[in-house]
Amino acid sequence: MPTARPASARAGGRAAQAAFGGAVGRGGRRIAVALAVGAFAAAWAWAAHALWRSSVPAGLNPPHLHASRYFSASFLSRSSSFERFQDIDGLLATLTLLGVLSLYARRGHRLMGESAAGRIGTGMLLGMLGFALVWLAEFPFGLAAVWWQRRHHISHQGYVTWALDSFLSLGASFLFVSLALLVAMGLAGVLRRWWWAVAAPAFVGLALLSTFLSIYLIPNVGPLRNRAIAADVAALARAEDVPGTKVVVQKVARYTTAPNAESVGFGPTRRVILWDTLLNGRFSRKQVDFVAAHELGHIAHHHQLKRVGWLALFLIPASALIALLTRRRGGLARPEAVPVALLVYVALQLAALPLWNVVSRREETEADWSALKATREPATGRALFERLATTSLDDPAPPAWSYVLYADHPTLMQRIAIVEAFARRPADYNPRSR
Repeated sequence: MPTARPASARAGGRAAQAAFGGAVGRGGRRIAVALAVGAFAAAWAWAAHALWRSSVPAGLNPPHLHASRYFSASFLSRSSSFERFQDIDGLLATLTLLGVLSLYARRGHRLMGESAAGRIGTGMLLGMLGFALVWLAEFPFGLAAVWWQRRHHISHQGYVTWALDSFLSLGASFLFVSLALLVAMGLAGVLRRWWWAVAAPAFVGLALLSTFLSIYLIPNVGPLRNRAIAADVAALARAEDVPGTKVVVQKVARYTTAPNAESVGFGPTRRVILWDTLLNGRFSRKQVDFVAAHELGHIAHHHQLKRVGWLALFLIPASALIALLTRRRGGLARPEAVPVALLVYVALQLAALPLWNVVSRREETEADWSALKATREPATGRALFERLATTSLDDPAPPAWSYVLYADHPTLMQRIAIVEAFARRPADYNPRSR
C-alpha cells in the first residue's frame, strides 16, 4: 500500500509542475516567435529578390568614362558648384528636420493640455502640429534653394508664389498625416501592440490607390498637340508592348526651364507626362522620342507597381518598429506617443533613402535600356544626356557622398556609359535595322 504524501509535498509538486509548465510555455512561445520571424524574413527576402529583377543584361560591364571627354572644363566647374550648394542645403535641412522632430518627440506631449478632441483627435492635432513645425524649420532652406536656382536661371518662380505653393502643400501633408493617424490609432485602440500588422497592409492599399489615381492629382496637364511626336510615341508604345498608353503635356515653363518627364498610373490610368520645357525647341524630335521611350520603359516593366511593392517591404518592419518604440508612451493608442512615432517614421525614411536610391537607379537604368532597344538610337541617347546636363546644370559626375544620399538616377556619365555598352552589343543594336 503506497504511503500518503504530506500536503506540503503535494503543494511543492504542483508548484514544480506549474513552474515547469510555465517554462515550457515560455520556451514554446519563443520558438513560435522565432519561427514567425524566420518565415517573415524569408518571405521578405523572396519578395525583394523578385522586385530586384531587371531586364538589363547581367554581364553588361559598361565602360568607365571621364566627364572631360564629353563636357567642357567650365561647365563641369559650374555644374559642380551648382549641385554642391543644393546638396549642402539639403543636408542642413535634413539635420534641422531631425533636430526639430527630436525636440518635439521629447516635449510635444506636453502641448496636449486639456484637449477635448478625444484620443484620436488629440493625436491628429499633435501630428499636424509636428508637421507644421517641420515646415517652418525647413522653410529657410527651401527659400535658399529657390534663390540659388533663380540665380542660375534654372527657375524663375517668384518667392511669394513658391511660399504659397509650399504652404498649400502643407495642407496636403496635414491630410495625409490625419488619415494615417486615424487608421493607426484606431487600430491601436483595438489591437494594441499588433495594430501594425493590419495598418501596414492598409497603408499599402492606400499607396496603390494613390498610384492608380495619380494622373488626376497632377496640375496643368493637357493633350500633346505635336502630331508627329504623338505618332512616334504610339509606335514606341507598341514596340515596348504597352500599346494605347496615352501621352500628355504638363505646363511648367512659367516656373522652371529644367526639362523633365514622368510616367504615372497603371492599367487604364497609365500615362507618359512630358514637360513643356522638353517641347520648346531645345531638344530634337528624336531626343523627345527617346525621353518618351524611357518613360514607356517604366510602364512596360511595371515600375509603378514595383515601387508600391518596395514600399510594402519598408512599411511592414517600419510599422512594427514604431509600435515597439512608442510603448514607453503607452503605444500608438495614446496621443502622447504621436510625436515619437513621427520622429521614428521620418528617421527610418531617411535611413532607408540610400537603399531606395539604389532601387530607383536600377529602375532608371532598366528604363534607359528599354528606350535604347525600342529606338535603336544610341547616338540620340548620348546627345540627349549631354543636353540634359547643360540645360539643368546637372553635375555629370557628382561626389560619392552626394551620389549615395541624393541620386535617385544614375549619373549622366553612367547613363552615357550604358549607351556606349549598348552600341557595342550587336545582338541588341543593329544600325541597319533602324
